[in-house]
Amino acid sequence: MRGSAGFLLCLLLLVVPRCTEVAGQEVQPDPKMPCANWMGGAPGYPGHNGLPGRDGKDGKDGLKGEKGEQGMQGPKGDLGAAGPPGRDGPRGFPGQPGITGQKGESAYIYRSAFSVGLTERTPPANVPIRFSKIFYNEEGHYDASTGKFLCIIPGTYYFAYHLTVYLSDVKVSLYKKDKAVIFTYDQFQNSNVDQASGSVLLHLNSGDEVWLQVYGDGDNNGVYADNINDSTFMGFLLYPDLD
Repeated sequence: MRGSAGFLLCLLLLVVPRCTEVAGQEVQPDPKMPCANWMGGAPGYPGHNGLPGRDGKDGKDGLKGEKGEQGMQGPKGDLGAAGPPGRDGPRGFPGQPGITGQKGESAYIYRSAFSVGLTERTPPANVPIRFSKIFYNEEGHYDASTGKFLCIIPGTYYFAYHLTVYLSDVKVSLYKKDKAVIFTYDQFQNSNVDQASGSVLLHLNSGDEVWLQVYGDGDNNGVYADNINDSTFMGFLLYPDLD
């Protein structure tokens, strides 16, 4: 009896370590799983999104990179609108004179001229001398009935007279608008024919009149003309007043 109990005790001592090793190799239940993994529950719902975190601080600027290669030229753009005119530039130096052009034709030719002679032997004194022999008076600006030239075209005129002196002394004057402008005196020599002359440039306005006149008494009226001696009076326009 005591021998059988000892045998069982020895057998038990042999079996217990083996069971302990086998039990240690068994999978231990996950403590998070309910009921030691012998009865699993339903999965739970996902939680709500958390609040976004704060923006981090800006980092420091990095080093400047190297210059890149030039890109390809793009297409030409549309023409822009014209800008406002700029300021006038400084005045340039005079250029070289050009070639003289051909003389053009005037749109209007200003003409005014007359040339007349005396037919009376002794014209009366202190009145305009009437030169009735017409050499030239195409414009009709000289009036033979009055002995006066009437200015139609304002400008500068040339007047001249050449008088034959015979039988008496001669004193004549050229008048403009009732005012004597120049005087001529010639003393007669017995039994001789003499000449007296005068000329002048005058500026005339439209409507001005010019004539010759013997001044003084009748003793100084030796202006003479016949078939071989002439006493003449003439005038013509030099420069018209274009403005």
